[in-house]
Amino acid sequence: MNSIIFTAGARILVALLFVFSLFMLLRGHHLPGGGFIGGLLGAVAFIVYSLACGPAEAKSALRASPEGIAAVGLGIALVAGLVAFFFGDPFFTGQWYWVGGDSYETSIFSLNTVLVFDIGVYLVVLGSILSIAYAFEEET
Repeated sequence: MNSIIFTAGARILVALLFVFSLFMLLRGHHLPGGGFIGGLLGAVAFIVYSLACGPAEAKSALRASPEGIAAVGLGIALVAGLVAFFFGDPFFTGQWYWVGGDSYETSIFSLNTVLVFDIGVYLVVLGSILSIAYAFEEET
């Protein structure tokens, strides 16, 4: 599209969408589903950017191939699932390490495999949706 208003508005919208996608990813820290919806919102941000500024500029802003992003995300998600084996638990059992306490209520911060898995899902969804969108765009 060759609209100055859309191009200028899209830059603000893309920034807001991307920040909201990261918020949704981190919101899933203790609740399931943050990685998937965050990845969808991140993909929508790049698609809007592609519509406003062109596919070449959107692909260069991504700085990696969408297929590569999806593959890295799949690897991160699998590693998060394998961590449970080292602790003798079933595959994909969440492992939690509490910083400054021994539970969610008493700790300052927690490191866990659930967030790592959500990051992997985020990258898989982002890469997959962008791969499909760019494939459709190349056909038209």
